[in-house]
Amino acid sequence: MDTNRLSKSIAAALNAQMTKEAHASQIYLSYASWADRQGFGGIANFLFRHAQEERNHMMKILEYILKRGAEVNIIAIPAPPENPTSINNCFEKVFAHEVDNTKAIYKLVKMSLEEEDWATWNFMQWFVKEQIEEETLAMKLLDDLKIAGGEKADSNALYSLDRDLGNTPDDARSAQDVTAENP
Repeated sequence: MDTNRLSKSIAAALNAQMTKEAHASQIYLSYASWADRQGFGGIANFLFRHAQEERNHMMKILEYILKRGAEVNIIAIPAPPENPTSINNCFEKVFAHEVDNTKAIYKLVKMSLEEEDWATWNFMQWFVKEQIEEETLAMKLLDDLKIAGGEKADSNALYSLDRDLGNTPDDARSAQDVTAENP
């Protein structure tokens, strides 16, 4: 008996997104290793934690595909892009990567809406919210670096950022969670 409840196109798109999340994990691992080699242990720790988070996203999609009775296709992931040239460049790359991932998530949401696959549409809403948080966090990092001088940030500012990222939680408040009493 065939228990698959995903269309071929949705299953293929979910498998592609699963691979994209695995690739994201590798990118964060690569950038974390680079940061650590530069002496930024706190930034490396932050990026290593995000690598694990991206792997968890991959597993979330893998499990969903299986629960819907479709086939999971594990394929090779591309190598991460070149290492950043600076801490500022690192977070610019992180932000660009998260925006690209958001676009891929939106395509899956649109596809599930068009196919009236309400289970997948509902499942993907978690990822929509997650991407809002990821982009907000990346923008905050860029803003912090901008205040510190951007590419020209001095060693004291980078030291403070490194220390803060090593000790700061990774979550960011979503706009929909903000109230007048609790901005």
